[in-house]
Amino acid sequence: MEPEKRKFAIYGFCLIVFFGFVVRLAYLQLFSIEELTKESNKNSIKTITITPPRGLMYDRNGNILVDNKPSYTVTITPSQFDKNNLKEVSSMLDIEPEILMENIKSIKGTNKFNPAKIKRDVDFKVVSYIAENKERLSGVDYQIEAIRYYPNNFRAAHAFGYASEISPKQLEKQIGDYYKQGDVVGSSGLELNYENYLKGVKGYKFITVDVKGREIGGLNEGMSDIPPVNGSDLILSMDKDLQEYAEKLMKDKRGAIIAVDPRNGEILCFVSKPDFDISLFAGKLDPKVYTALVNDPEKPLFNRVTQTKYPPGSTWKMMMSLSAMAADIITPVSTIACGGSFTYGNRTFEDHGAYGNINVTRAIEVSANVFYYKLGLQLGIDNYNKYGKMFGFGAKTGIDIPNETPGLLPSREYLDKRYGENKWSQGLMVSLGIGQGELGVSPVQMVAYTASIAMNGLYCQPHFVSKIRNSANNTEESVKFEQRRIDMPQKYYDAVKKGMYLVVNGTGTAKAIKNSDFVLSGKTGTAQNSSGKNHSWFVGFAPFDDPKIAICVLGENAGWGATFAAPIAAALMVRYLGGSGYEVNGDLKTVSDVPD
Repeated sequence: MEPEKRKFAIYGFCLIVFFGFVVRLAYLQLFSIEELTKESNKNSIKTITITPPRGLMYDRNGNILVDNKPSYTVTITPSQFDKNNLKEVSSMLDIEPEILMENIKSIKGTNKFNPAKIKRDVDFKVVSYIAENKERLSGVDYQIEAIRYYPNNFRAAHAFGYASEISPKQLEKQIGDYYKQGDVVGSSGLELNYENYLKGVKGYKFITVDVKGREIGGLNEGMSDIPPVNGSDLILSMDKDLQEYAEKLMKDKRGAIIAVDPRNGEILCFVSKPDFDISLFAGKLDPKVYTALVNDPEKPLFNRVTQTKYPPGSTWKMMMSLSAMAADIITPVSTIACGGSFTYGNRTFEDHGAYGNINVTRAIEVSANVFYYKLGLQLGIDNYNKYGKMFGFGAKTGIDIPNETPGLLPSREYLDKRYGENKWSQGLMVSLGIGQGELGVSPVQMVAYTASIAMNGLYCQPHFVSKIRNSANNTEESVKFEQRRIDMPQKYYDAVKKGMYLVVNGTGTAKAIKNSDFVLSGKTGTAQNSSGKNHSWFVGFAPFDDPKIAICVLGENAGWGATFAAPIAAALMVRYLGGSGYEVNGDLKTVSDVPD
């Protein structure tokens, strides 16, 4: 090629390349500026997540039950962390270096450029050390967060539950990406069941940083920040004073108490003993403490109100009475002969006494076993199951905390499966008639059943939360729970309730708890226990003519229902009706050992 042509070719090529650069530059400047700005900001902006305080919990009278308090949480920004400081930081935080490094390495993607929570509820001296050595401890910082605080003289651990640091498995299973490593999530009780309300909405603070990660200032002078929204508050139906008194009565004992307003199912107090100190879960939880709780033979983490599955003993006799009347086996006035014992096949079942020909009201009053031995056989397993289901047995009540047992309500199918089809004896109905044998109930089921009797068949789902208050706009939302009618003639309920009245105010097994100010009614029960001392039961309601409280007390291995459960139930009923200054003789009444 001639030199002149070669020169023009080179000039032409350079011109085309130059023109291409100009076009590309123009495109980037005019059409891609927004996208490129976003990409640039990723490298120059540090995002600090602001976790909102969890919603509070209040009692029915506006008293705070579950509060928050400020706490320090140490964070590490992985992209800025100097591994040469690993031993120093691990020692400061009391975390093994390998574990700390593993936690840092698990933070991936763009999260490496943002602070990640490493340890919460640290001492102020740790915060002071970080502040004093901030330039040297690159990437190490702290945030102020809110953790749970319990301001009262009771625990209610199984009701409130606790919130704990989210686990890797929970992170993987979550729907969406709201939770990040180090976040707190409701793990049990109300904290878990109402997590979506309590957690609030996270906020974000945007900080501009230089190429070395040093903070320059807020993006757009803070105008771009997104403020957090505090979690919603729960307005509970619990009564603070009654809860405190109930826990006092159950101190150093084993068992459960639940009281409700029978008119709507609102829970007034809720006690499971032994229990645990939920404040241990509020900040950093020592793994050794949790292991000790899990391995404790007293099972303090076990919720005895919702998870026990014990025979109810004689507290089942109202259920038998209503079932038999509804099935047209007896009437409120018909009688059954109770001679002191009952023989079925080659076995004789004893009673507490010989009562002659008695009706259902008298049978409840004196807790006549023979009456219900015979009634069990006449009722049969199909009716037994049918009417038991109507009062909520064999199913979860739907109480608004997790981990509830459905209990065990025997059916023909169940017995066929266990013993073989048609290979079980009708003699099983003898024990089932007095609330023994293959029947398992929980205190929450028993209080719902008792409340429905008190209200002449109105069954209300037991629940803690009455309203949810939105902290952002201060509005309240009422929470709806199931109510249904167990349709039976009023005379059936009248006969059963009169028997419960006479248990306390007549010659019955709980006559020692009769009160001169309030008309109490109820039924004692003593459930046989093959592995130890009998379980003590009492269910009741008051006042008799206008029920405002229904209650169930269970004493594990506590003996007769009249000696343990009945006095505690009476003390709580009159305390609630009479106010915080009212006590039974200044303390609990006690009664002598009498039948259930």
